[in-house]
Amino acid sequence: MAKQPKSKSEKGLNDLFLDGIKDIYYAEKKILKALPKMAKASSSNDVGAAFEKHLAETETQVERLEEVFQLLDKPARGKTCPAIDGILEEGTEIMEEYKGMAAIDAGLIAAAQAVEHYEIARYGTLVSWAEQLGMDDAAALLKETLAEEEATDEALSGLGEGGANERAMQEAA
Repeated sequence: MAKQPKSKSEKGLNDLFLDGIKDIYYAEKKILKALPKMAKASSSNDVGAAFEKHLAETETQVERLEEVFQLLDKPARGKTCPAIDGILEEGTEIMEEYKGMAAIDAGLIAAAQAVEHYEIARYGTLVSWAEQLGMDDAAALLKETLAEEEATDEALSGLGEGGANERAMQEAA
C-alpha cells in the first residue's frame, strides 16, 4: 500500500511532544500551588518537610521545562490538563475531609503519590519522544526531572510505611 502524502492538518510526533510539554508545564504550575497547602495541612513535620522539599524541586522542574520550550523555540505556555486537575481535586477533598485527623498524612501521601505517578508516566513518555526526535538536550533535561519524580515517589512510600499509615490505623482502632 502506498504511503499517502501528509496533509497540512496532519500532526506527528513533534506535535505530540509539544502538546505533552504544554500539558506537564500546566501540571507543574498547578502542583506549585497545591504543595504549600498540602504542607500546611499535614500533621507531621516529616510529611510537611517532604512537601516543602518537593516544592523547591518543582520550581526547578518548571525552569527546566522553560528551557525545553526555548530549545523548541516556542513560548512557555501550558495546556489545560484535566488529569492533573482531577488528581489535585482528590487531594483537596482529603485535606477537607480529614482535617485534624491522624489519617490526614496517609491521605496526603497517597494523593501526592497519585501526582508523582502521573508525572512519572508523562516524563517517561516525553523522554522517549525527545530521544526518538533526536532532541538530546531536551531529553537530558526531562531525564533529570524524571529521576527526581521517581526519588520523590520512593520518599513518599517511605513516609507512609515509616509511620503515617500506622498512625492512621491506630486512630481507626
